[in-house]
Amino acid sequence: MIGKYPYDDINQVMSLIRDQIIDSLKYASYNCPKFRTPENLYKWLKRRVTYIKDPVGIELLQTMQTLFDSNRHGIPGAGDCDCFTITAIACMKVQGWSRCRIYLAGRTRKVPVHIYAGVKFKGKELIFDLTNDKINEERKYPYRQKLIL
Repeated sequence: MIGKYPYDDINQVMSLIRDQIIDSLKYASYNCPKFRTPENLYKWLKRRVTYIKDPVGIELLQTMQTLFDSNRHGIPGAGDCDCFTITAIACMKVQGWSRCRIYLAGRTRKVPVHIYAGVKFKGKELIFDLTNDKINEERKYPYRQKLIL
């Protein structure tokens, strides 16, 4: 399922992202192998995604199934940070890693420009930003908010 919406505000987007994560769980349970660590899941997903910006003025939210099987950009795995976050959280949930996080980051307090996942695993907080090259890499923004799911 694709959610294609004019951008209103972050509260609207977060509600829609939550719905897309829930809609991704069944697909993730059938298509995401079982991993022992978040690092292994990160490497598996990283090989499968390609960063492409949303169309101007549109917030395009893709479930995991849409991201890989019926992609809006015509390239399996193509999406932006919110699409990657939806897929990452769905995969973490089916791994049984319940301590997932969503991070919002931006240059101003009220307008985030980046979103990414995180997970607390064996007592260690890990950044899971598939727009970066490696797990636990985090771009510096003046403002960051962590939402625990």
